[in-house]
Amino acid sequence: MGFIYETMYILRTDLGEEATDAAIARYQALLTEQGAEEIETQHRGKRRLAYEIKRQREGVYIQMNYKAPGTAVAVLERSMRLSEDVLRYLTVKQEVEAAEAVEAVG
Repeated sequence: MGFIYETMYILRTDLGEEATDAAIARYQALLTEQGAEEIETQHRGKRRLAYEIKRQREGVYIQMNYKAPGTAVAVLERSMRLSEDVLRYLTVKQEVEAAEAVEAVG
């Protein structure tokens, strides 16, 4: 089955629109290959960073929500870590199933 995850990552702003779209598509395809489903991507736009990262003052924020096995997250994060285009990334496991179980009992 798998868990529900949220991955937020920041791309460099100097990539341009085509390269940004290509990076988003690449990570979506990578997750699909690893067995992820219900991939929902939100382009949060360009924002100023709290501090400079890799000589960048701004970044393009992308949020992905998906259901996947834990191994898919490891593959995704490894790909992001090796990419020069990704400034930062963070993956959080959602506790949705536990909340639903509490609502069903209560």
